[in-house]
Amino acid sequence: MKISVIIPAHNEEEYLPSGLAAVSKSAKICPCEVEVIVVLNRCHDRTEEIARKAGAIIAREEAKNLALIRNAGFKASTGDIIVTVDADSQLHPHFLRIVVEKLGRKIIGGGAFVLPERWSLGIVCSALMAMPYLAKYRLSFAAFWTTRKAFEAINGFNPEFVTIEDVDFAVRLRDYGKTISKKWGTVWSAPLITSCRKFDQYGDWHLVRDRNFLKRVFDGADQKIADEYWYDQRD
Repeated sequence: MKISVIIPAHNEEEYLPSGLAAVSKSAKICPCEVEVIVVLNRCHDRTEEIARKAGAIIAREEAKNLALIRNAGFKASTGDIIVTVDADSQLHPHFLRIVVEKLGRKIIGGGAFVLPERWSLGIVCSALMAMPYLAKYRLSFAAFWTTRKAFEAINGFNPEFVTIEDVDFAVRLRDYGKTISKKWGTVWSAPLITSCRKFDQYGDWHLVRDRNFLKRVFDGADQKIADEYWYDQRD
């Protein structure tokens, strides 16, 4: 059995080394073979060089659309298990091992328990602002994992969403699982650590100050805010 870890990357020379190192540590504990696919998206820094030196498979997708970027990684993958994680996040050493164990039970796939790399009152309050939106779906996010068969069954990520493509994927994966008597799972005991670069850039209180921001993000079709907050960053 093989695991494919898919990492979208748009000019990620700052964070990719630690992200790849974290995957490598997790792969050493995992009982399966692990391949890493880095999907280059309009990169003009050292991202490709870093990925190649780490032994990653290189895929490319130039669109400002994370669904297409993640799907390009899937097309380049050969694993029986698919994991997708952002370049500025670090998997726990036991994450992949636990994913294999959970998929061996009646679980269709799932997400992760995520922690920020640092804490502040502003970050806590901003997280609370997002909770009503996330609670609506009753799902975990951050790093998604499932079988290749299930990924194909739901046609991967939906490119009609320029934001929350991950939320849409999770909902459809959970609903597909119900049709074959499988449940949604969360890796609670091996939390993923994510960067706070958006808070560093916009301020720890920015979700509190701009209460319309989350509404626009969860609309899923606002290309302007997607470009500003994600796709045009680090150009």
